[in-house]
Amino acid sequence: MKNKNLIIPVVLLGLVAVLTMAPALIAQEEQQAIQEQKVVIPDQVRTVLQQGAQTRQPRLDIPFSILDRDLYLPAQTNLHKIFFFKIKNADLGFVEPMQPAAKKEETQEAQEVTSFESKPNLLQSRNHVFLHYQQLDGNFTKEVYIPLSIQVDGGSYDAEKEEIYTTGYPLAPGNYLLSMAITSPDLQKIGTQYYEFTLPNPMGFTEEMGTTPVFFIKKLDRMSAPETRSEIHRGIFTYSVLQVEANLDHVFTAGDNLDVFFFIFGAQANEQGRNDIEITYEVVQNEEAVINYAVTSYDMALVSQPLPLKKTVLIKTTKEGKTTERQEQRDLEPGNYALSITINDKLSGKSLNKLVNFEVK
Repeated sequence: MKNKNLIIPVVLLGLVAVLTMAPALIAQEEQQAIQEQKVVIPDQVRTVLQQGAQTRQPRLDIPFSILDRDLYLPAQTNLHKIFFFKIKNADLGFVEPMQPAAKKEETQEAQEVTSFESKPNLLQSRNHVFLHYQQLDGNFTKEVYIPLSIQVDGGSYDAEKEEIYTTGYPLAPGNYLLSMAITSPDLQKIGTQYYEFTLPNPMGFTEEMGTTPVFFIKKLDRMSAPETRSEIHRGIFTYSVLQVEANLDHVFTAGDNLDVFFFIFGAQANEQGRNDIEITYEVVQNEEAVINYAVTSYDMALVSQPLPLKKTVLIKTTKEGKTTERQEQRDLEPGNYALSITINDKLSGKSLNKLVNFEVK
């Protein structure tokens, strides 16, 4: 996690500036993303999506599944909803990419040199992804098209392996149905899935606080600029200028950190736009505290915090009738635990507790 720990202070400052000090910029980026993706879903795909939407019955020409992972982050007045879906490599139709024909003006010598050059052992798949967002408690609908073009190393290619892919979109609060189709390039094979989800109102946290879903980070990188249209990524998701690999299963090994990431709704800000938040973290097992961390203060509502999975053990040694004590740091033993997060807003006096389960193997 060294890469993540070095980059996060700078990234958070820049990200908070984007989220809180330049709302017009985000609104402009979201509007640009919407305008650039005015793509109509082909009639044969639309018909299949509409028929299945009545009963939520998927079509499995190209089998895939949308993972039930509740994850969203603030994006101006909207929420950036992140979707995870899983598909087997074999179902994406990986093949060797077509090699461009040699130019006529190339000499015989040049062609011979090229033929002896080592070429990467690549496999490539090309498919189409169509997304239809329908607000169930409103009139909003939106169609999005994303080309899905992936290259993999043929030497390590495993046809039976299932990979996780992500995409995201800024949406207003409400209840939604996502109808999703993955098709072959010629639209002859169509796979569909349906996913219902709810996004809360970020402005509705007035009497109490709330948070976005708490998740754990494996790796975090910064991009040169935020994406301005929906893309599909393998194994990671993007948010503003961040490229994030999340630990979706909440499973850790000895020596790992719990790198928690979330945003706090309803925290009061002072005249300078800063928060005054204190958070207490504890690792608990069977309602007993196993690790107590020092109280941490934050002046922003966006939280990214690495927490070492090390517990303090008191070692007593008796020699010649004299007992001495010393403290030792040890890795957390395998087992099921929960991270307790107690948030105190010192400006408003409001508090909130979150409990997130995880496992150490």
